[in-house]
Amino acid sequence: MSNFISGLMRLRRGPWEMLATILIGLGVFMLMQPFVLWLYTYSFIVTLVGTVMFIIVSHFKE
Repeated sequence: MSNFISGLMRLRRGPWEMLATILIGLGVFMLMQPFVLWLYTYSFIVTLVGTVMFIIVSHFKE
């Protein structure tokens, strides 16, 4: 956990890509669940933020 946080602080690719991937997965989950309307409402924004974040952090150094 300490390596993950220090990787985020140093702008390393691995931890940021993992965070972006989690956001994308969370957005897809929010889109597919049938119970809570506000989760469905914000699912596109969460998926979009994760996707744009993944594109940006893919240019970070290892």
